[in-house]
Amino acid sequence: MAGMMIAHLGVAAFIIGVTMVKGHEVERDVKMDIGDSTEIRGYTFTFKGVREVQGPNYVAAEGLIAVSRDGQHYLDMKPQKRVYRVQQNPMTEADIRPGLTRDLYISLGEPVAGSNGAWIVRVYVKPFVQWIWGGCVLMSLGGLLAASDRRYRAKVKSEAAATVAVGAKA
Repeated sequence: MAGMMIAHLGVAAFIIGVTMVKGHEVERDVKMDIGDSTEIRGYTFTFKGVREVQGPNYVAAEGLIAVSRDGQHYLDMKPQKRVYRVQQNPMTEADIRPGLTRDLYISLGEPVAGSNGAWIVRVYVKPFVQWIWGGCVLMSLGGLLAASDRRYRAKVKSEAAATVAVGAKA
């Protein structure tokens, strides 16, 4: 009984999460030069520039985006555009900051040709993404609890015994 209730709460959390993400997400692709800002859902994203960083098997252009809320510095995000030494294909490494009621995503696009440090930056604010994952966890936990409930196993054993008894009479 408890397992089924938990699983159904998980379904509800999942549905709320999907509905909120699909109905209220904001995605913006912007050309940002050093010092440029964009505002989404109360968050201000300010582009501070790009620097080159060396990884264990890649070279990356790492952006620095300062995020503020209500005029106060909130956090710094550092998305990367990586080139792996083996492949030589550029790969985007988004910076994702999850939260209970919203996730912030930032990724670097391409540098703007002919500019002095401008890049295309993709900024997302997605509400309630964690609710989708939490709903899946609750559904799994509820299923495990329901499967481990002795009442269901006892019912299956008694039905099997009744089937054997009916087969013996025939």
